[in-house]
Amino acid sequence: MTDSHPTTLLGVDFTCAPSRKKPITVARGHLTGALLRLERLDALPTLAGFEALLAEPGPWLGGFDFPFGLPREFVVAQALGASAGAVVQELLRRCATRMDFRALVDAWGNGRPAGQRLIHRATDGAMPGISSTSPLQTRYVPVGFMYYEGFSRLLRAGVHVPGLHEGDTSRTALEAYPGLLAHELLGRRSYKNSLEPDRLIARKDIVDALEQGRTRLGLRLKLSHAQREALVDDASGDRLDAALCLVQAAWASTQPRHGLPAAVDEVEGWITSA
Repeated sequence: MTDSHPTTLLGVDFTCAPSRKKPITVARGHLTGALLRLERLDALPTLAGFEALLAEPGPWLGGFDFPFGLPREFVVAQALGASAGAVVQELLRRCATRMDFRALVDAWGNGRPAGQRLIHRATDGAMPGISSTSPLQTRYVPVGFMYYEGFSRLLRAGVHVPGLHEGDTSRTALEAYPGLLAHELLGRRSYKNSLEPDRLIARKDIVDALEQGRTRLGLRLKLSHAQREALVDDASGDRLDAALCLVQAAWASTQPRHGLPAAVDEVEGWITSA
């Protein structure tokens, strides 16, 4: 009989401006062998609630859906620092608000050729066929704002970020990206932000695959009937994204070095399972 993994696992679908309508969504679970049990889904309508989550005593390991670093080319051009921690500290010193960060990115990007303004990190394109959004994107999907609001709070909370920041190792944070698993299971089919039948079917297909363990990570997600409905019926896809991040965190908890490659750029960081 395999003992239950002692660490609480978290999957966090982050938003830089949470509200009751659009909260930060947290999936909590525990791993027993290859079976990942979803214990509950939490909704955090404020950034203060997110800070309280980070302050929870360990042991816990979480997969967080926001960038932990910026492209090295941008960092060097702006002389922001030589490590992820130094970069975000200098960025906050120069940019009192996230709109100031947008202005900094725009001023740099506007002087560059088209197609070279919203550049990526190495990890963003590490998986063939899919690329995560540039951490310099502050419009449409404002991933840059998510970095600005999210990563700085990890460091202030004293959380351990392997390869990037030494902190309390009983509280460990990894960068996750639900799009990696979603793309593996659906290809380019969309599953979010719509009540249309095709999106509903796509969410069902993801949940079926997670329950059956049909991903390269080799874990099965154990759900109650109510939890399954909650993941499928959420048209925003936020609950499902949190569950996908949870699966990535669970996989990382079983891997040497949390599944990170031998060399991780200490400015750019790395997406777990990429």
